[in-house]
Amino acid sequence: MNALPTTMTAIEITTPGGPDVLKPCTRPLPQPAAGEVLIRVAAAGINRPDCAQRAGAYPAPPGASDLPGLEVAGEIVAVGSEAGDWRVGEAVCALVNGGGYAEYCTAPAGQVLPWPQGLSAIEAAALPETCFTVWSNVFQRGRLAAGEILLVHGGASGIGSTAIPLARARGARVFATAGGALKCAACTQLGAELAIDYREQDFAEAVKAATGGRGVDVILDMVGGDYLPRNLSALAVEGRLVMIAGLHGYKAEINLWTVMAKRLTVTGSTLRPRSAADKAAIAAELRAEVWPLLAAGRFKPLIHASLPLAEAAAAHALLESNAVSGKLVLSV
Repeated sequence: MNALPTTMTAIEITTPGGPDVLKPCTRPLPQPAAGEVLIRVAAAGINRPDCAQRAGAYPAPPGASDLPGLEVAGEIVAVGSEAGDWRVGEAVCALVNGGGYAEYCTAPAGQVLPWPQGLSAIEAAALPETCFTVWSNVFQRGRLAAGEILLVHGGASGIGSTAIPLARARGARVFATAGGALKCAACTQLGAELAIDYREQDFAEAVKAATGGRGVDVILDMVGGDYLPRNLSALAVEGRLVMIAGLHGYKAEINLWTVMAKRLTVTGSTLRPRSAADKAAIAAELRAEVWPLLAAGRFKPLIHASLPLAEAAAAHALLESNAVSGKLVLSV
């Protein structure tokens, strides 16, 4: 650690509020604890949970950095005890528990993955949060199999732009919803065979029309609220609805008869509160099942834009404008 600085530049949340509460600051260099590595950050991904934390609605878990940022790419510059086989100098990307909007960030060793060959720092930093979320929800909880149909709400979002090509690469068919012609076009370019403009069409009716009334096998939903009845209607027999957020609210009335008659599964999860062991298990599956697809060029993250670390506030404002297709990333 002698060759490293004692302080670093970071972006902190000065008080709960809008994007303008994100301000540059100077912080002590973090030290890797047992089971952690220290990464010199080259780029940090931006995600909706960062915005929720900034607004005061999604606090960091106990023991995590209060700085925003849940995914980074960079170089390991220090290794704590019990950090497995990771070594100083390795290029990596990582899912972190907080602290990504900074020049340096610690990461649990089990949540670190190799920087995929052929990808830029911006692209590598856009992978962890979305890949962990999509894999654990679509493939673990949703049990999506080759030949089945996945419906992705918010298909042009960071999550959606990962779910569509990854599901296609693993042999599934994909439908998506998005708002407006440009975002629908982005979904199609990512591999969705049907892109439904939710501003113009009822997605449940569009799904039934496209499947001859059968419905889809899995739905990945971050909307919630009033989408619930239509989600159940759009599912095939034995279908699985997987909830990961509630942009339209977290309360809805459910028709239990539909669930019973079609033998549906309604499930969901959040990623950040899960244990380090859970996240390490997801990382191991990503390394075995998804990283070879990245290496083979079967899919790559869709990047809307990258901004300098100092412009984190502008990046949050852009994300919340809903004019983004793919991921926003901060370069450090």
